[in-house]
Parts: sequence; structure tokens; C-alpha cells
Amino acid sequence: MTIYNKNILGSTLLLSLLLMITACSTEEQPNMSEKDVATEWANMTLYITQYTPSNSPTFASRAFGYTGLTMYESIVPGYKKYSTMNNQVTGLTMLPTIDTDKEYNWILSLNAGQSEILKNIYVQTSDENIQKIDSLEQVVYDQFKTGVAPETVKRSIEYGKSVAKVIFEWSKTDGGHRGYLYNFDKSMVHPDRPGAWKPPLFAQSFSHHPLHPHWGENRTFAPINKTIEDPQMIPYDTLPGSAYYQQFENVYLKDLELTQLEKEAAIWWGDDPDVSFTPPGHSYYFATLAVDGHDLSLIESTQVYAQVGMAVADAFINCWKWKYLFFTERPNTFIPKYIDEEWESFWPDPPFPSFPSGHAIQAAAAATILEHNFGKEFTFTDRAHEGRERDELKETDFVVRSFDTFWEAAQETADSRFYGGIHTQLDNEVGLEKGVEIAKNVYTLQWKNTNEK
Repeated sequence: MTIYNKNILGSTLLLSLLLMITACSTEEQPNMSEKDVATEWANMTLYITQYTPSNSPTFASRAFGYTGLTMYESIVPGYKKYSTMNNQVTGLTMLPTIDTDKEYNWILSLNAGQSEILKNIYVQTSDENIQKIDSLEQVVYDQFKTGVAPETVKRSIEYGKSVAKVIFEWSKTDGGHRGYLYNFDKSMVHPDRPGAWKPPLFAQSFSHHPLHPHWGENRTFAPINKTIEDPQMIPYDTLPGSAYYQQFENVYLKDLELTQLEKEAAIWWGDDPDVSFTPPGHSYYFATLAVDGHDLSLIESTQVYAQVGMAVADAFINCWKWKYLFFTERPNTFIPKYIDEEWESFWPDPPFPSFPSGHAIQAAAAATILEHNFGKEFTFTDRAHEGRERDELKETDFVVRSFDTFWEAAQETADSRFYGGIHTQLDNEVGLEKGVEIAKNVYTLQWKNTNEK
């Protein structure tokens, strides 16, 4: 059993790298291992995600899918046991090839590829953030070019950038390109039927239009994830004692007896994109905890990031497809109308339909990938929000979380939405179940060459 604690933005190495934007003396440069390079680029991706405006969980999930895949593809030709995702993930057929008669430095390739894809996916980020990306690229370059022939350095950098450019061009055709420009579709006609989602008064967003109503039409990474069977929703019924009514009554009753520990879980997992690296970012952060907590090679590390990123991205696509297929209401509209007219949820409603839970589906997808790679038992401490100011309105502190398994964290992620009063138990149960299915379809792609030992 491995024990590992880390605060993603409090990482000593990351902070030192960021400080070097204004102080680039070679004497201050940290000595990174190959695995450190992978995790620091993951850290940088989380940083850019958090500090780029107009982000959303949907768009962020897509970003992690492409940056994780680029990390893997920029080095996989150097590892004969591992297989490219070219011609495996949907529509990716044009990745460049290497000259097998020449040498490459795969760290320099990864480094160039991550810089290229991150600046393209987050083209709307600030100039200051671009400088941070360039600074990290320079720090890695300065360390790992030492002793490498100039022509190998040039060839490696060109390969990494060419991989990123091809993946970025391919990303433009998925349906989510520059999705932050159309977060809310004002022309959408909302279904007008009993139990349909309505914009609540107590909400995270001022918009009365739901977020990314067409996101579920986007291309998935794993082809089979586009054809997953739709889940089953309980039929609408306002009769007390009916299965539908009981789902909302359970939310209401839980709110009346919320413990302080449950309140802490509810706010910890909010991951509001305005103040955090989003829910899919939390999963990408867990990937780093797992990678840093195990003795992994560079290729093994990049495979983890690729699989987690792709699984979380596919989870959001499917979740959003079902959200707009069913277009179901949240407790904040049902409970005041049929149970208690003065009721208000502990946590404000997000601006989109309820079923199934996005938090649950993406957390389950990430946990399933991590369990597949590392086994079920892994003791870790989640410090993602350590140091955040107390939520005075809710009289609740941000308290770090500790877990003994990846699934335990996924379960608490789902439960937190029930504690917050914004999801029913059915939303969470279906989300967890479908997240597992989506992740399995990602890790069962051919990641290893069967003819290599």
C-alpha cells in the first residue's frame, strides 16, 4: 500500500518552475527526473485550466483528453511494447512517424508537444499564462538537452510539436472546438413537460439557459463510447410514496440532518470552474497523486494521463448527451413545489439538467482507470483545496480529505452532490455505473503491442 500526499499548486517543484519566469538563472533550476517532467506538465495543465477565463467542466474535460493523449503520443514510438492510438481512437489517422534509423530524445519531444497542445487548446488564456508555459518548456529543455547532439535535439522537438499540431487539428473536428465561445445556447427551446429542468433562482450561474446543450453530440475518443446504451430514468410522478417522489424526498430529508462532515464534503467537491481546476481537473490531479506515488517509467506515466484524460472527456460527452435526452429537473424545483415551499438546497444549482450526475460519472471513470493501473488499494490525501478560506455563508471549512482507495474518493464525489441537495441518489448511482463502463472502453483499447515481450 502506497501513501502519498501532495497539494497540486503547492508543489515545491512547480512553484520553483513558475518563479523562474522572472528569474531564469540556471543555478536555480531544479533537477527533474523524467517522471517529474510528465507530472509538472500535468500540474501546468491544471494551472492553466484554473486560471483561464470562461472555462467549464465540459470544455476542461476535453482539454485533459487532448493534452493527456498528446503526452503519450509524443513519446510512444520510442517504446516498442506500447502501441499508438493512431487508428484506434475515433478519427485519428494522420499522426506523424519517426525515422527509425535516427535518434530521438523523448523528454524533449514530450516537452515540446505539451507546450504546443496546451497553448493551442487554451488559445484564449492570458499572455502571463503563455509565459508560464514557455518558462516550463525552457526549464525542461535546458536540463535535458545537455549531452544530446544538436540534430537530435532539433529532431525531437520537431517531432513533439508535429504530434501536437496534428492532434490539435484533429480536435477541431470533434464538436467542442473553442466551446467557451458558446457556453449557453440562447436559441434552444426548452422541453415543456412535467419534470423538465427549469432554471432555478438559487443557482451558480445567472444564465437561464443550460450549459452546452449540444456537447453530447461531440466525438468520443473510444469509438464504442459513442454507442453506449442509454440509462433508465424513473417515470415522473408527484404522488407521495412513488419511486420518483421518494428520490426527491430523500434529498429533502438528508438536508434536514446534514452533519458537519457531510457539509465539508459538499463544498470540497464543488470544484466551481470560477475558482478551481474544475471536476475533471480534480480527476487529473488524482492521476498525478497516483503517478507520483508509484515507481513508474515515463511511458507508464504518460499512459495514465492519456487514459484518465480520455475517459473523463468521454464521460462528459455521454453525461451531457443523457442530460439533454432526459432534461430532468433538480430538487430545487420539485421539492419547493411538492414537499416544502421554503426549501433551498445547501449548494446552489449548476446551470444544466440533472440526470445523470456529471460529478459521479467522471469520478467513476477516473477511479476505474486508476484502479486498473495501480490496483484498488492506494492511501492518499487530497489537498486540492487546502488553504481556501472558510465558506462563511455555509459556516463550513475546506478540510483536506484522505482515502484508502480510488473508489472511495469517487463515491464521496458522488455523495457530495446528494449532500448538497442538487442531485438525487439515482443521478449518482447511474453516473457511477456508466463511468465505470466508459473507462473500461478506454483502457481496453490496445495500449500494448501483443507481439512485443
